[in-house]
Amino acid sequence: MGRVQFVRAARLLAAAIALMGGVVVAGAPSLAMLDRFESGQWELRQRDGGGGGSRRCLGNGRTLIQLRHPGLQCRSTIIEDGEASVTVQYVCPGNGYGHTRIRLENPRLAQIETQGIANGLPFAFVAEARRAGPCRR
Repeated sequence: MGRVQFVRAARLLAAAIALMGGVVVAGAPSLAMLDRFESGQWELRQRDGGGGGSRRCLGNGRTLIQLRHPGLQCRSTIIEDGEASVTVQYVCPGNGYGHTRIRLENPRLAQIETQGIANGLPFAFVAEARRAGPCRR
């Protein structure tokens, strides 16, 4: 493969990674721990005195990564991908960024630590996520 072909291939790979919304590395971790969350209604309670609780219907734990940037297409970098905990850093161009660590105690209970910038303001909180039952329709 010549230099020009190599550069074109590298650009195509970079474009594909950007379209996928994340960083792809050979043998990249899968964040499989987040798929062990039981689906249903989950209650999130801040443990650091930063406010009350909220409820969310979850299919898995992946949506807990971007609590302050829900639904946004963000680029993620996996920092830790363990059996019981994951840490993800993400950037939402024009909308801020975050750094989230999720520790699964069991499929119905998890601890979340997150911080970053959302809507131009800093955020940081520690929360407990506990399955409360089935999702309400």
